[in-house]
Amino acid sequence: QVQLVESGGGLVQPGGSLRLSCAASGFTFSSQLMSWYRQPPGKGREFVAQITSNSETTHYADSVKGRFTISRDNPKNMMYLQMSDLKPEDTAVYYCTAWAGYWGQGTQVTVSS
Repeated sequence: QVQLVESGGGLVQPGGSLRLSCAASGFTFSSQLMSWYRQPPGKGREFVAQITSNSETTHYADSVKGRFTISRDNPKNMMYLQMSDLKPEDTAVYYCTAWAGYWGQGTQVTVSS
């Protein structure tokens, strides 16, 4: 059974940091290109960051470049999103996804004072 389970979301003040985690199971994680997407309140889902299977290449949305870092640990079947200098516009439900079309249930990130 394929599972992607996000964790690490929460409420943080502007300028703060959070680290999201994505635990994968039920498929060959190490062979999959992985991504983070987010859905702000009242808006559509948008791309955040992507990482190749061997971590050789990463790609970021312009809105998060320089503030967010995507990484993965293939032996642990884990992916991460380190978020710093958070802004209110980063408020969204964050999803991890595999290239094969698997999605997690999402974790809420709220940036507010």
